[in-house]
Amino acid sequence: MKLIQTAFVALICLTFVSGCGQSNPESATLVITDTRVWTGDKDKPWAEAVAVKDTVIMAVGTNADIAEFVDSKTQIIVATGNMLVPGFIDSHVHFLDGGASLASVQLRDAASKEEFVRRIGDFASSLEPGEWVLQGTWDHENWGGELPRRDWIDAVTPNNPVWIIRLDGHMALANSLALKQAGVDADSPDIAGGEIVRDENGYPTGVLKDNAMSLVSAAVPPPGEAAWTRQINAAMDYVASNGVTTVHDMYDALGDPATSQRSLNVYRKLHADKELITRIYLFSALSRWQLLRDYIEENGRGDDWLKFGGLKGFMDGSLGSHTAAFFEPFTDAPDDRGFLINELDDVRAWVDGADKAGLHVTVHAIGTLANKELLDIFFDVAEANGERDRRFRIEHAQHLRPDEIARFKAQNVIASMQPYHAIDDGRWAEKVIGPERAKTTYAFRSLIESGAHVAFGSDWFVAPATPLEGIYAAVTRRTLDGANPGGWVPEQKISVDEALRAYTVEGAYASFDEDKKGMIIEGFLADLVLINRDLTAIPPTAIRDARVLTTIVGGEIVYDTVRETH
Repeated sequence: MKLIQTAFVALICLTFVSGCGQSNPESATLVITDTRVWTGDKDKPWAEAVAVKDTVIMAVGTNADIAEFVDSKTQIIVATGNMLVPGFIDSHVHFLDGGASLASVQLRDAASKEEFVRRIGDFASSLEPGEWVLQGTWDHENWGGELPRRDWIDAVTPNNPVWIIRLDGHMALANSLALKQAGVDADSPDIAGGEIVRDENGYPTGVLKDNAMSLVSAAVPPPGEAAWTRQINAAMDYVASNGVTTVHDMYDALGDPATSQRSLNVYRKLHADKELITRIYLFSALSRWQLLRDYIEENGRGDDWLKFGGLKGFMDGSLGSHTAAFFEPFTDAPDDRGFLINELDDVRAWVDGADKAGLHVTVHAIGTLANKELLDIFFDVAEANGERDRRFRIEHAQHLRPDEIARFKAQNVIASMQPYHAIDDGRWAEKVIGPERAKTTYAFRSLIESGAHVAFGSDWFVAPATPLEGIYAAVTRRTLDGANPGGWVPEQKISVDEALRAYTVEGAYASFDEDKKGMIIEGFLADLVLINRDLTAIPPTAIRDARVLTTIVGGEIVYDTVRETH
């Protein structure tokens, strides 16, 4: 892929004499030509070239169709052999945490207890005494499933409190110094919707789950605005390199009146200074829905760059932490079936109040019980409050019974899912839930065939914000350990076209933006991604090797690997 050469520009000018001699109002600012354009439009799914005028798409068609929009000032990219798709929409990220994780200790692939401890010690040695070791995203399944303990890491972190999260975000490990600073000891009571994991003597091991995590999190000093700015900029650069042009940020931007307001101010300042290169749809805490209602009444819902109106709640925890709520016990823990994080009456009241206020509600649900109870709440609230285009969402919709699958379409509930989790969890999930429940785990095929809206995302920082890997995961379902070459639960595989739609068209629908983004059609925002290979023309197993070449947001190139000048 390269900018078109001068000789070819001259050829276009000879063909369309009126175009190239001077700039005119009908000329394009950017043209991408001679490529495979997947438009996302079912009526016209493929094209050869696209013309962009400033921030929007002005024309889509053949190379000849688009040549008439070229003049001497048009930037032209010839993308022979490449594929152009709408900008990827990541429908579930934790943007600030993701940005912070880029500069934190890296534990995701620590394959043994010894490697886990060594990396933490090495990172702590690079810090000043008293600085916290945070993030980490560890996975105890990498070394056989034994939960880490504070005494593993105390000796290598004597001067630095440690608070590192499991990659699912539903449990974390503290060292003894962090527990001391947080005031957590053997006398600390458990918290509803959470657990302090204890040893045989009743003393905390250092692992805290779900709501109990707040005991230590409250002791962590919040970043300053300069740190938040660095985190957001790092996050934007990272997702741009992976072709993501819009994120649905599940950060509680309006929760705590002090800390969260300051972080929100950072987003707003970047927006005011025109420094955003990623479009952001912010979700705040469902339990504090009144704050979002009041904010919107005073400030509005934002614009195409920074948008408000979404609320995020929780039903349960995660499978890997054994805190997802199921009807039946875990296969590897017969006395445990997980738990609901919040009282059902509270969730019902929050959803009802937010819905009456015209806000957009999404709720995290992993286990079968959590999903069933949430669908019941959504049904009851919709019945009580009357018909409107509310588009309730369930984040993850991970473990579903067949009866619940049909309800997504019937109730117009969006399944916001993360395909990378399937090839990650698939390494060990059957150990936890057994083969029968696994049949409708990450049920992409069943949901799509039922007619439900399925939007894809990453859950970054929990998983990489890499849509190409997500497409690979949804199409192949080959687990990361290579143990399932035919795919884990292969009957739930989907096609490349369906996976692309989930990352584009359906992502736009999931934020009420289907009239302006998610497809390459005239009048839509010029959010585009150029990929080095046509994903529909290569073996599914090769999708993982495809690479993003160029990312364009609002007509501006925000990431590029091979562009040449002339």
